[in-house]
Amino acid sequence: MNVLIEKFYIAFNQLDAETMASCYHEDIIFEDPAFGVLTGKHAGNMWRMLCESQKGKDFKTTYSEVNTNEFVGSAKWEAFYTFSKTGRKVHNKIQAHFEFKDGKIIKHTDTFNLHAWSKQAIGFKGLLLGGTGFFKKKLNQQTNYLLSKFESKL
Repeated sequence: MNVLIEKFYIAFNQLDAETMASCYHEDIIFEDPAFGVLTGKHAGNMWRMLCESQKGKDFKTTYSEVNTNEFVGSAKWEAFYTFSKTGRKVHNKIQAHFEFKDGKIIKHTDTFNLHAWSKQAIGFKGLLLGGTGFFKKKLNQQTNYLLSKFESKL
């Protein structure tokens, strides 16, 4: 399964969302602090939206410590980009956990320090509010709204 995870992250660095989505099982469950829980086609569409939004920009990812067996896996990855709403540089460090079924990713959970991310992406307001449940809820609402808007154009 290491090859599957490497395929996923190589595609991400190339902003190839179709290859990323092809690594997911049709019953995928994705979760992270920014989007909350996404299932099925919504998870693939999230990558499509993110990749499309970063084309032609200073986006870069790296990955390391891929460790898998037949059933589960993990990896560390880092994203480097400019947050479009504020123009601030972000370097986000993420820990990924995976579960596999039928040779594909059936569950993908990314964890990262939302407070640290919000401080980089938003600045002083992120420093003050980024560690709160209120901020996380508002961020989830915003990202899911953007995803719904993106999906309506597909």
